[in-house]
Amino acid sequence: MNESRRQRGGSQIITMRFSRITLCLTLATSLFAQSEAPVFPQPSYFRHHFTTAPARVSLRPPVRLPDFVADNTLELSLRAYLELVLVNNTDIEIQRLSVERDKNTIQRAYGVFDPILTGSFNATRTKTPASDALAGAATQNTLNQPVDFSYRQQLETGTTYNVGFSASKFSTNSSFATFNPSLTARLNFGFTQPLLRNRGRDVVRLPITIARSRMKATEFTTSDQIMRLLVTAENNYWAVINARESLRVAQENLKLTDASLKRSQRELELGALSPLEIYRPQADYARAEINVSQARFRLIQAEDTLRRMIAADLDPEIRRLPIRLTEPVLPPSDEQMIDRESAVERGLANRPDFRASLTNLQTDDLTIRQANNGLRPDLGLTGSYAASGRGGNFFRRTNVFSGDGGSSSILQMTPGGFGDALDQVFNFNYPVYAFGLTLRLPIRDRAASATLADALLTKRLDALRLRSLEQTIRQEILNAVSDVESSKASVKLAVVNRDLAQQALDAEQKKYELGVNTIFFVLDAQQRLVEAENQLVSTSVQYRRNMVSLLRATGELLEARGVVIQ
Repeated sequence: MNESRRQRGGSQIITMRFSRITLCLTLATSLFAQSEAPVFPQPSYFRHHFTTAPARVSLRPPVRLPDFVADNTLELSLRAYLELVLVNNTDIEIQRLSVERDKNTIQRAYGVFDPILTGSFNATRTKTPASDALAGAATQNTLNQPVDFSYRQQLETGTTYNVGFSASKFSTNSSFATFNPSLTARLNFGFTQPLLRNRGRDVVRLPITIARSRMKATEFTTSDQIMRLLVTAENNYWAVINARESLRVAQENLKLTDASLKRSQRELELGALSPLEIYRPQADYARAEINVSQARFRLIQAEDTLRRMIAADLDPEIRRLPIRLTEPVLPPSDEQMIDRESAVERGLANRPDFRASLTNLQTDDLTIRQANNGLRPDLGLTGSYAASGRGGNFFRRTNVFSGDGGSSSILQMTPGGFGDALDQVFNFNYPVYAFGLTLRLPIRDRAASATLADALLTKRLDALRLRSLEQTIRQEILNAVSDVESSKASVKLAVVNRDLAQQALDAEQKKYELGVNTIFFVLDAQQRLVEAENQLVSTSVQYRRNMVSLLRATGELLEARGVVIQ
């Protein structure tokens, strides 16, 4: 893969930076913007709240696959293959989306601090017959039109404050009314400050802190899942190489058995071979054909699995192309022994699942603190201040109580309006003060006690799980180190065995040509060479797989493959 191909792929989620692969675990900006909460009265507020969110999901097609096509062949090194896995694999995309739920949880925790504006208007017309002389009219006719606005918000200190404004217009036909219509206004302020439960910024923000801690644990868990998916993907890569090399060995064996069969048939024709000895070469040739057919179908299955890992099966053009893997079969020679204890220390420091368990313990401490807060009595300090005013047309009457109350005389009418009421409100002519303490003391709070007990139990369980995980990690790393060292030695022995099998075949062929032995020994030597070749291929691939398992067990796979998760 040349440099231009790398640059063409830089606009995708996976970008090349200093020979590293950066995997972003955030959604595209356009998707994440839908979960943000705009502020009133911004234009985005109305678009967000008064438009229907699109329910249709658009999945992008596989990307960057044409960058690795050369001569109508999909050419993949291990690094190029892992890049395609990271940008196209559906399971990794699912893991990326799992982080978004925790982001929404953090945003939801901030919702308790969102202000609320409430407004209301009512108009009520009432007609009632008079029941006494003080009604002011034979049929009392009133119109009441109140308007209320209130603003309420909780601060991070736990203080809740509210500001309210109310106004009303009241009209009546009563002869006793001195203001008609009567216009009133009221402005009030109030607050509630917790003194025991939910007191302080740290306690109030506990749900946010817990949500962030859980998101951090989810990120570690996601990294662990991605690492495991990469292990599966890399094993599939080596499975294709294993199947390809097995097919090559089977085809070479078929050529050898075909040559032996033709030689035996020629000798049979010349009378140098007994007719009873021709069956062994024929049976060996038939068995070699069967092995080639089976190896070819195993290779097809392995390549289909590899195509799925990079989503090449979703592209009609790419999935028809043959695949050529460029990684060598034989592993690099490494004589240095692996330090077992050092590997365990690296695993405990790097393993994402272990770090996620440590984060869960920190979350348990926050949950216990939250449960302790729920046990405290609820003591709150409340305070309020209000100012009111009244305005409207003032009627000065005489003979108010003469007759049935409907014949009073108006001596003077002083015009007025809502401005008079507002003037009295903001001059604070009629203030109202109030302070108080509210205590909610649970005599016996079983629910809160059980919540605290659950929180303590959860921490103990998580601590035990952490210890068990530590033991499991140690065992996994020690086993992985043993497997790597064993496979490393097996590869060396397999190389020696293959070389000896080749030398043995050459010797048996020379003996056969000199007439010292029969064709049976040549065919047997050929079979041993095939077995040695297969053993070398399988041990080499197994060494690669064991190395991948060791890197996963120590938590160093992402770093070793140059994958950076943001």
